[in-house]
Amino acid sequence: MAVAAAGLLTTLLAAGPAAATPDPGDLSPGSANRQGASPAEGRELAPGDIPGQDEIVHSANIKPLANIPSSDPTGINTDLAFQGRYAYAGSYSGFTIYDIANPKAPKTVTQVLCPGGQNDVSVHGDLLFLSTDSSRSDDSCNSVSQPATEKSSWEGIKIFDIKDKKNPKYIKSVETACGSHTHTLVPGDRDIYLYVASYSPNEAFPDCKPPHDGISVVKVPKKAPTKAAVVAFPVLFPDGGNPGGPTNPGVSKTTGCHDITVLPSKNLAAGACMGDGILFDISRPEQPRVIDRVQDNVNFAFWHSATFNERANKVVFTDELGGGVGATCNEATGPNRGADGIYDITGRGDQRKLVFRGYFKIPRHQADTENCVAHNGSLVPVGGGRDIMVQAWYQGGVSVWEFTDSARPKEIAYFERGPLTTDQLGLGGSWSAYYYNGHIYSNDIAKGLDVLRLDDWRTESAKWVWMDRLNVQSQPEYH
Repeated sequence: MAVAAAGLLTTLLAAGPAAATPDPGDLSPGSANRQGASPAEGRELAPGDIPGQDEIVHSANIKPLANIPSSDPTGINTDLAFQGRYAYAGSYSGFTIYDIANPKAPKTVTQVLCPGGQNDVSVHGDLLFLSTDSSRSDDSCNSVSQPATEKSSWEGIKIFDIKDKKNPKYIKSVETACGSHTHTLVPGDRDIYLYVASYSPNEAFPDCKPPHDGISVVKVPKKAPTKAAVVAFPVLFPDGGNPGGPTNPGVSKTTGCHDITVLPSKNLAAGACMGDGILFDISRPEQPRVIDRVQDNVNFAFWHSATFNERANKVVFTDELGGGVGATCNEATGPNRGADGIYDITGRGDQRKLVFRGYFKIPRHQADTENCVAHNGSLVPVGGGRDIMVQAWYQGGVSVWEFTDSARPKEIAYFERGPLTTDQLGLGGSWSAYYYNGHIYSNDIAKGLDVLRLDDWRTESAKWVWMDRLNVQSQPEYH
């Protein structure tokens, strides 16, 4: 891990409104001041080749522009969100704001220490939302971890005012049942809604006991965000969802959702919910309604996340086989497990159906010491009927792939590092890789923020698409 140099204003925020997830432990304030360093150019892999330890490799159509080494004390960087010239990066210790006005030389603006897993982040105007799915002693940024069985344990949503980028202010917390593993922002005229996804890895946790069969809906008034509150808990699985093993061996029992992606322009959402994938209507944000539901009890172990294509006639679901800590990008696991599942959306209205078409998995085998599986990605807004996305694969790196033909997806570009360790299974690699205003930004668990430039004739049109904000799980209408 890189050691942070001194000199950055690091903000440790004290207690906000009143106190709990598996987390990396208790943290003390640190400091960081790493400006964007130009990484080594790297080389292109030969077929069947595995790079050396920490060696940078990439396809000819990707150029690494910059890296800001990780300054997270836990060594676990997580999700990304964007607004204007800033990128917001979550980590198990809090979040960091980067100035990305010059993608070749991004700068750290502020690091906010507020420990708790996973600290997935989204932004809207002057508000930043942070997910806490780890059992904390209270809801403050000075909280400590404690067993989830403690009655005082807290977990849920934290809200920050980020008008002053150098000094974000913690203004409100909202406790949610079973915590907030992830959340999805649903924008409205007067209010912001957050769909809070959580699930039970341990049914002994008091607020995760079955039936935990829905999601928490948090309403945030734009003009009075400190009045944010849970307003609904819609049930998505009235039959209990996928029973998992032993009925379906190797498949996770559905006890909630891991991630939800909304497409506000179409009033649609796709949920990745452990043993189930769902399509639902969000025309009434407080009362989302399931349209269709699918399972894959042969190749999908854990439905993790979802991405619509631009025409909203396809959804890509990911399978996080091994929970993100396993080495599954190898010959033994094969091409259909720990992969993406591509589904066409057929029909109209309430008759819409999710129809399976094919799998995609990176074609480059990884070392058995590298955690690797399908993870967070976003569309590359190319238009013209093409479907292309960029995606993180942990130590499998960053992959750009095309699924215009749903049954015959193919990788068109990649960037990765060699294994962190060569003698034992390590934890690292790209957690999230997203395309924003002409560049790819990857938040690497151990290595920090990477900025990449993609130069490919199939993606050139995306460079003309400019956005003022990107929360990937709240997909915009690009064209």
